[in-house]
Amino acid sequence: MSLGRVILAILFPPLAVYDRGCGSILITFLLTLAGWVPGVIAALVILNKNENQ
Repeated sequence: MSLGRVILAILFPPLAVYDRGCGSILITFLLTLAGWVPGVIAALVILNKNENQ
């Protein structure tokens, strides 16, 4: 997970997971609408999960 992705996940979470698939973008977008912190956490989890595989 690069520093640029982490900063992007903090500023605009759905944009950070754009290459992880439509489902990841949708989930992150909905969580960001519900609250900024859940969206950031979801984006970081998705980015970290894909990095470890």
